[in-house]
Amino acid sequence: MTTPNTDKLFTGPIPELYERYLVPMIFQPYADDLAGRVAQRRPSRVLEIAAGTGVVTRAMAKVLPDEAELVVTDLNAPMLARAEASGLGGRVAEWRQADAMQLPFGDGSFDLVVCQFGVMFFPDKPGAFAEARRVLRPGGTLLFNVWDRIEENDFANAVSRALAECFPESPPDFMARTPHGYHRRDVIERDLSAGGFATIPGVDTVAKRSRADSPQVPAIGFCQATPMRAELEGRGGDALQRATDYCEAALRSQFGEGPIEGRISAHVVTVTA
Repeated sequence: MTTPNTDKLFTGPIPELYERYLVPMIFQPYADDLAGRVAQRRPSRVLEIAAGTGVVTRAMAKVLPDEAELVVTDLNAPMLARAEASGLGGRVAEWRQADAMQLPFGDGSFDLVVCQFGVMFFPDKPGAFAEARRVLRPGGTLLFNVWDRIEENDFANAVSRALAECFPESPPDFMARTPHGYHRRDVIERDLSAGGFATIPGVDTVAKRSRADSPQVPAIGFCQATPMRAELEGRGGDALQRATDYCEAALRSQFGEGPIEGRISAHVVTVTA
């Protein structure tokens, strides 16, 4: 499956909208889960890749011991700038724009590499895993999560179906194609093996609840605060707002007015170098 270049664009208004609409709704619950797993390992030097606006960074900063060194990276400079602006001060040893496909760190530099919902965007997943393994010390751990299939994630699935109705001639398929397009365990295990990890990964499927103050929140979040924004804007001047309004109406019809909630599900993967 070909992945359009726009699938990796987190620019313009996206970082602020992402932090406001998506982080509390779907990312914070899994950031807390990952941070808890990080704390259990008591690492001394941690690398976070594809950090986004820093939701996992903030969660880890709360639980890591003071002597632990935390290095935070993301490919997208605007997202990293938004993360750095969150006020962690000296708790992060280094903020660095970096491509997970070519990490600018020496071999064996870290004992833990962490990535929340970033692997799905890597164009060469075995290559990215090989880079993570290279910068890990022997016995170090790669810890990451990926979304489960879209049918197990209610708001994303509702938005995807609504967009297919709104644009029946060429349905926008970003949600199923990219965020929810890397959920098969056998594929993940194969790619980790191809990236040089010889141990069998542990995979936990973690179900949580997604909550929003109104149907408008997931409509704006998925349509305007993800790379799907560029795909919708490319369909004409009013397409982005039309899509957002259509999704909001569909979400209201399915989940009701006022505060709403739905299922979310993700796989948490742990593998040793």
